[in-house]
Amino acid sequence: MSVKITFVGSGDAFGSGGRMNTCILVDAPGIRFAIDCGATGLVALNKLDIHHNTIDTVLLTHLHGDHCAGVPTMLMDAMLGAKRQTALTVAGPIETESRLKQVQEALFPGSGGMAPKFPYHVVEMPTLETQSIGEIKVTTYPAVHTAQTNPTSMRVEVADKVIAYTGDTAWTEHIPQLADGADVLITECYFHSKPVPFHMNYIDIEAHREEITAKRIILTHMGPEMLARQDDVAEDCAYDGMEIELS
Repeated sequence: MSVKITFVGSGDAFGSGGRMNTCILVDAPGIRFAIDCGATGLVALNKLDIHHNTIDTVLLTHLHGDHCAGVPTMLMDAMLGAKRQTALTVAGPIETESRLKQVQEALFPGSGGMAPKFPYHVVEMPTLETQSIGEIKVTTYPAVHTAQTNPTSMRVEVADKVIAYTGDTAWTEHIPQLADGADVLITECYFHSKPVPFHMNYIDIEAHREEITAKRIILTHMGPEMLARQDDVAEDCAYDGMEIELS
């Protein structure tokens, strides 16, 4: 069975290169879900003519705005403008429910009293456990990123395919297991050579290349230095609107 991945947004937190915040859309038999949905998520979806009401589930790796702040906007539009009727599930690390409520109230003061008229569920995922969420199985691993964001890396199994995604993180001992035999490893690559705390650069990835057994590697979340060097690397580099098929 074929699984399609669309990089709705492939940028870093600051829109380097004019790119949208992280939002990775996955279409599989019986389900459409997003992995992360940053602050520009709705803009990026609309630019690609993808209606957010068609997304069944949003998986969040961590609670930074460029990875999660699109969810409250999506929820508000689903209630007020798009008139969503179908269920929406949001799954993320611990504290996802309370933190998203805080973001919503900060972005839309006074909205806390609103309640969706469609089924809305928030699932919080402890690390090193596997959970079934609809048609998908999700295993999360500890990530090394800003601790207050409860960072995770994520291995998603759907339609006999495996999508591994580092989220934002420095290299960790868990990444080889995360990527083990995966059909694709999507890894952040913020810089090429410059070391940056809590992030990976290309030198890190190259240093551990033999430990990564994923069938394909795609680099994303690139800052200006890495964007300038993307033609120098062997791996595929994501861009907004990029589509790949896992078949």
